[in-house]
Formats: sequence, structure tokens, C-alpha cells
Amino acid sequence: MDLHSLDTAATALVSQRLKMDVISGNLANITTTHDSAGNPNTYRRKVLSFKTILDEKNNVGGVTVNKIAEDNGDLKAVYEPGHPDADEQGYVYYPNVSADKEMVDMIMAKTAYEANVKAIQVFKGMFNAALEI
Repeated sequence: MDLHSLDTAATALVSQRLKMDVISGNLANITTTHDSAGNPNTYRRKVLSFKTILDEKNNVGGVTVNKIAEDNGDLKAVYEPGHPDADEQGYVYYPNVSADKEMVDMIMAKTAYEANVKAIQVFKGMFNAALEI
């Protein structure tokens, strides 16, 4: 029995937890048009990219977050002439965050997380069974 499987599932759990954190940040900033210092700076959606971890024999040893980057998609222009952040034409530029897309990403991350928890539980059961022999 190889403990390598346990490490692989554990790295996936950590990566999916980080993905959930990024999704939460995106949803929390869905209407943010200023940075933390109060300067006009519309929030941009964050996205993760993953990469596989290879061991010495080039076998897959897990997954890790390669980088967290900003999504350079178009901001949402909403006509709100009375808004303090409106431009001279009356448009406010909101973040390129879609609640629908974030919810789909959240469900996918949750499903991947649960699958890796199940894999760890199965591995634990097999290990305990092997100890009883």
C-alpha cells in the first residue's frame, strides 16, 4: 500500500480550499469600484491555474496552485448617472464578476473537494484493514 495516494489527495484538498477562498473573494467584491485605500480602481475577478506535482519518477504526485491571476475580461458598464463613480456619460464600471459563474465554480470545487475527502476515507479504510491482517 502506497502512502503516495494520500499525499496526492491531500494536495488536492489544499488546492480546492484555496479555490474556494478566491471564489469567496470574487463574490465579496462583486460591486467593488475602489481599492482598499479608497482610490477608484474597479476590482477584477481572480482566477486560479493549477499544475501537477511530479515526483522523482515523473509520476503525478498531486496538484498545486500555479498562480492566481486577474481575469482581464471586460468590466460591466451600468448606466447610473447619480452614482459617485459614474463617468461623464453616466456609466459606472463594475467588476467582471458573475455570481452565476462563481456559483458554478464553487459547486465544481466543492465536488472535487468531496471526491478527495472520499479518496482519503477509502485509503484510510484500506490501511486499517491491512493492519488487521
